[in-house]
Amino acid sequence: MALTDIPVTTIDGDETTLAPWAGGVMLIVNVASRCGLAPQYAKLEALQQRYGDRGLTVLGFPSNQFLQELSTEDAIKQYCSTTWGVTFPMFGRIRVNGRSAHPLYQQLKQTPDAAGKAGRVTWNFEKFVVTPDGAVHRFRPSVEPDDPAIVDLIESALPAAA
Repeated sequence: MALTDIPVTTIDGDETTLAPWAGGVMLIVNVASRCGLAPQYAKLEALQQRYGDRGLTVLGFPSNQFLQELSTEDAIKQYCSTTWGVTFPMFGRIRVNGRSAHPLYQQLKQTPDAAGKAGRVTWNFEKFVVTPDGAVHRFRPSVEPDDPAIVDLIESALPAAA
């Protein structure tokens, strides 16, 4: 099944897929509000603001897999909007590892990182950049959203700025 066909639930409880963002660049991130890496939300939002009109969409998938996420979607939504000014699409809480990992992450985790290692999501804020041709690129949590490797990949996959 294509990534864009996998059913997902928005943070508001609506069923959808990633198809609305197919053809652009998707930056898929497992997020957590109480994580020490939560300041990455600001950099993710900055990318959304900088490249959104050219076809980038950051997609946030809250996960309590590492016991650092708030307990309800409403609390997550409020935290993200009031603390970080998040405007990019957010989804319902999911599991990213184990037998009950969400099908999206079951598929994403097959992609190796820069060191050639695939498998488990190691922590919150692991990033997957999906380019318009469907290629998936993996960046571990310590790689900041504004790292040149991520920005260059986004830039090269998007149409030139007008």
